[in-house]
Amino acid sequence: MRKIIYWVHTSVDGFIDGPNGEFDWPAMGPGLSAYSAGLDKGVDTLLFGRPVWEMMVGFWPNAESITDDPHTAAFAPFWRATPKIVFSRSYGGDDWTSRVISEDLAGEVAALKAQPGGDMLLTGGATLAAELTELGLIDDYHIAVHPVVLGGGRRLFATPEHRHNLRLVNSQLQDNQVVVSQYQLVPPPTTT
Repeated sequence: MRKIIYWVHTSVDGFIDGPNGEFDWPAMGPGLSAYSAGLDKGVDTLLFGRPVWEMMVGFWPNAESITDDPHTAAFAPFWRATPKIVFSRSYGGDDWTSRVISEDLAGEVAALKAQPGGDMLLTGGATLAAELTELGLIDDYHIAVHPVVLGGGRRLFATPEHRHNLRLVNSQLQDNQVVVSQYQLVPPPTTT
């Protein structure tokens, strides 16, 4: 069965962007870039909520003409070549969207996970990640905590409805400043 991997950057105070939507604070050094590239190796599908999609599609199609950053140069061809699914109730898609899922989140994602193929990577976002967490559909969480206090913005997991216990699988320091921790969801106890 395919896994959903959630890869997200957050501030120390738990925000994925600043009070005005700023995303200029993550520092992608060589270690963090290599970590990200390692996640991509087993992935054959990218997943996005609409707000993150709009940011991504505004940058990655022509990323190399905007910046000469080594991480960008390495990731942009992968982003363009990999099928992309956007989750939105109102978005119709565009030239870069392989598919839009607008209804039956649990059923559609369960069907995606049951298909043959590589893993799926959910990049950033708070609402879709929170909804998939509530449904128990994210298999691995890779959370990069950057040394910045943003003081506001969108929370890492929007507003969770329930408690979800995670198990720490691995934690490492990247580029002497960013702590990346990998977690897995602890399934709730079964009742008989």
